[in-house]
Amino acid sequence: MLAVVLAGGEGKRLMPLTADRAKPAVPFGGIYRLVDFVLSNLANGHYLKIVVLTQYKNHSLDRHISRTWRLSAMLGNYVTPVPAQQRLGPRWFAGSADALFQNLNLIYDELPDHVIVFGADHIYRMDPRQMVDQHIDSGADVTVAAIRQPLALADQFGVIETDPAGRRVVAFREKPTDAVGLPDAPDQVYASMGNYVFKTQSMIEALREDAMDPASKHDLGGNIIPMMVKAGGAEVYDFAHNVVPGSTERDRGYWRDVGTLDAYYDAHMDLISAHPVFNLYNDRWPIYTGHDPLPPAKFVHNDGDRVGHAIDSLVSAGVIVSGGTALRSILSPGVILHSHSQVEDSVLMGCVKVGRGAIVRRAIIDKNVIIPDGARIGFDLEEDRKRFAVTRGGIVVIGKNEILDR
Repeated sequence: MLAVVLAGGEGKRLMPLTADRAKPAVPFGGIYRLVDFVLSNLANGHYLKIVVLTQYKNHSLDRHISRTWRLSAMLGNYVTPVPAQQRLGPRWFAGSADALFQNLNLIYDELPDHVIVFGADHIYRMDPRQMVDQHIDSGADVTVAAIRQPLALADQFGVIETDPAGRRVVAFREKPTDAVGLPDAPDQVYASMGNYVFKTQSMIEALREDAMDPASKHDLGGNIIPMMVKAGGAEVYDFAHNVVPGSTERDRGYWRDVGTLDAYYDAHMDLISAHPVFNLYNDRWPIYTGHDPLPPAKFVHNDGDRVGHAIDSLVSAGVIVSGGTALRSILSPGVILHSHSQVEDSVLMGCVKVGRGAIVRRAIIDKNVIIPDGARIGFDLEEDRKRFAVTRGGIVVIGKNEILDR
């Protein structure tokens, strides 16, 4: 097996968080990057030959992978970031299929029987071995992972339609308005997760045929999968059947596309609930990441109304809560809350400083931002919109390294 992680997307809908980094490099959950979730799933599944195809603003992503994801070269294992190399001429990837086509040399180097192709920017746990086992047993040319969604939401997804038995794919349509329910659940559809397992030779032939088509958008979901469906060689893998060690009925089947700022925020708010759906603390299927050599978090001052404390929050190493308060928030490494400051329902990334008496509500604040003493963020959205991004859900988003005036 060879695993290919597609990590070349721009992530425009996550601006300004993607103004200075690729989408898979966006921090999540205090200490992780989005790419850590797919890489952890592959590593826990013992698929340890992994290439990560990157393209836009890839420096921080490449650095994170190179520093964090070091496997044993002696045993032939690796996680390697591969930037767009322009092997076929001076052009970038035209789509996910073109990204694979331009990197077929990686396939030829390993000569695997099968290729796992997963996306890099979703939050979930999955044991990929179970999908691979079904793929090999079925003899399919491609197996597409799918998650069940309500029929009423079909126009928001790439929808997979199957034969009456529920396994062979008969159609793959983008955001249909006339989708048909599943054979065993008429009120549900299969939504593509963007995860595939290919028979290697079948994938190569399809990529070559697609590359010769000037009308193609060179997209896996839009072009390659429909081509293989038409040939009768595609099967669906129902993510609901995936059982991850240490999972519970509550978090089984959890999968989130955090492609918008509101979805990104909502996924964080789930993490800090008393009984989160996604359990970061499952040590039987850990999410791996790199850790800087930081000291433990510290909470100081207990003088009247000057008390350093955090409630219903995730607090990372290197955080100092100095007479301030964090409520229902994520504090990433190096965050400092000064005296009488208050952070509520917010996500603070690395090394954010909140000044004395400042109050932050319902906000996402990227790295290295300094909130001035006495500032108020998230109270007057019309005023906030003059300086920052504000989502449809009313979340204020402040980009990396922004300089704020009081």
